[in-house]
Amino acid sequence: MNNAPAILRTLIIYAVIVPLAIFVGYMLTDPLTRSTFNFAGILALILVSPVLLRWHHQLLALSWYLGMILFFLPGQPQLYLVMSALSLAILLLHRALGGVKQLVDVPQVTWSLICLVAVVVFTAKMTGLGLRTMGSEVYGGHRYIYLLGAIMGYFALSGHRIPPEKARLYVGLFFLGGLAALIADLAPIVPTPLHFIYLFFPADPYAIQTASGQGGLRFGGAGTASLMVFSYMLAVYGIRGIFLSGRRWRLIVFCFATMLGLLGGFRGGLAFQGMIFALLFYLEGLHRTKLVPIFAFIGFLMLVLLIPLTPHLPFSIQRALSFLPLKVDPLVQQSATGSSTWRFDMWKALLPQVPHYLMLGKGYALSVNDFQLLGGADAAVQVSSDFAENQYMAVAGAYHNGPLSVLMTFGLWGGIAFSWFLIAGTWVLYRNYRYGDPALWTMNAFLLAIFVVRIIAFFFIFGGLDGDMAHFGGLLGLGVSLNGGVCQPVPEPTRENNKLHAFRGIRAHLQPTLRRHQGH
Repeated sequence: MNNAPAILRTLIIYAVIVPLAIFVGYMLTDPLTRSTFNFAGILALILVSPVLLRWHHQLLALSWYLGMILFFLPGQPQLYLVMSALSLAILLLHRALGGVKQLVDVPQVTWSLICLVAVVVFTAKMTGLGLRTMGSEVYGGHRYIYLLGAIMGYFALSGHRIPPEKARLYVGLFFLGGLAALIADLAPIVPTPLHFIYLFFPADPYAIQTASGQGGLRFGGAGTASLMVFSYMLAVYGIRGIFLSGRRWRLIVFCFATMLGLLGGFRGGLAFQGMIFALLFYLEGLHRTKLVPIFAFIGFLMLVLLIPLTPHLPFSIQRALSFLPLKVDPLVQQSATGSSTWRFDMWKALLPQVPHYLMLGKGYALSVNDFQLLGGADAAVQVSSDFAENQYMAVAGAYHNGPLSVLMTFGLWGGIAFSWFLIAGTWVLYRNYRYGDPALWTMNAFLLAIFVVRIIAFFFIFGGLDGDMAHFGGLLGLGVSLNGGVCQPVPEPTRENNKLHAFRGIRAHLQPTLRRHQGH
C-alpha cells in the first residue's frame, strides 16, 4: 500500500534540495569571490542552526579567547563578536517564547554599561562613525564594533546560568580555547597546502620575524597560550590544589606553562602572572601559613640562579626578564628601553591635549587626511620620533595607555561610566567570592584576582578600552553566569529562632523517653 503523504513530502524535499545543490555548485565555480563566501557562510549558518540553538552558550565561551577570525565577512570580525550577537539573539528568543523564565541580570553592572553605551553612541554621532569596509571614507569604525560587541558579549555570556556541575567545563572552554594561539607561531613551518588555516588564525608577526632573522627569538602565541593554561589551572585547582595536592603532574604542567610564556618576550606578561599569583595567594589565605617563607626562599633562590644565567638565555626570555634587576644582553636592553621610551614620549606629548577632549572625546573616527599621516613617502606629515604627538600610534588612537584611551576618546563622561563599570564588576566578583557556593570558591577567587589585576594593568602598565573591554566583559560575564548573578550573605537566624530550634531538638531527643513513660 502506497503512503501518499510520505511520497509527497519526499518530492517536496527533492524539489527544494536539487535546485539548491545546482545553484550552490554554480556559485562554487568561482569560489574565491566575496559573494561566494557570503553565500556559503549564510548556508552554513542555516545548516548549523540546530547546533547553535542547543549549544550557543558553550560555543560563545569557547570562542572568547579562540582568536579565530571570519575572513569572509566584511571587516573580518573575530568569531566571538559573531557568537555574541547570535547567542544573545537566541537567548532573547528563548525568553520571548517562554523557554527561559528569567534572564540573569545584575542591575549595578547593567546600568553602568547602558551609560557607557550611551556615551559611545553619542560620541560616534558627534565625531563620525566610519566603516571603511562599507565604503565610508572615514576609518576607525571597527573599534566601535569591537567595543560594543564586547559589551553585548557580556550580556550574552551572563544572561544564562551555568549549571554547577558544568562549571569546570565552561571554565575550560573559556580559557583553553586560547591554546589556538600556538597555531600563529607555527606559520613559518606549516606546509604550503595547509596555509589556508591562516585565513582563520592570522600568523604571529613575531614568529615571522624570527623565521626571517629580522628580529630576536619571540613567539607571541606562546605568551597567550601560557596565560590561558596558567589561568585555567589556577581557576580550577587554585594554588592549594597545584602545590599541596600531592599530584605532581599539576605542578609540572603549571611550571612548564609559566616558562612557556617567557618565549613571548613580553615583560608585562610575566609581571601580570606574578601579580595574579600574589593576589590569589592572599585570597586563598595562604599568607597565614608556612608557605610564605617557603615561596620567598624559592623566589630568592631562583633570582640568585638567574644572575649568572640570564646573559646566556634566548632573546625573548632575556627581554621578558629585563624589568628585574638582572644583567641582560645590550641588544635586549636596547629593545626593551626603546619600547618604553617612545611610549613615554607619546604620553608626555598627549597629556596637554587631554583637557580639550574632556567634554567631548575625539572618538575613533580617522579621516583620510589623518590616515595619510600614518607614514609613507607621500604622507602629508612624515612621522618623526622628535614629534611624539605625530607618531602614527597617537594619530591612530593606539595610545598603549588605559586612562588615555578612555579620556581622549570618550572624554570625562566615558571615564565616569567606565569607572562605574569597573567598580560594580569588582563588587560583584567580591560578593561571589565571599558568599558564593563553596564548590565554586576557587573559581570565584581566581576571577576576582584576575579582574583586579587587569584593572591595575589597564591603569598602570598597558591598556586600550576597545581591546580590554573584551577581557573585562568576558571575566565578569563568566563570574555572573557561574553564580547566577550576585551572591548574597546567608541571613543569620534570630535569637527566637535559635531558641525554637533548640527546643525542637530537645523535644525530638526526649520523645522516645516520653512515649515509654506514657506506656507505663
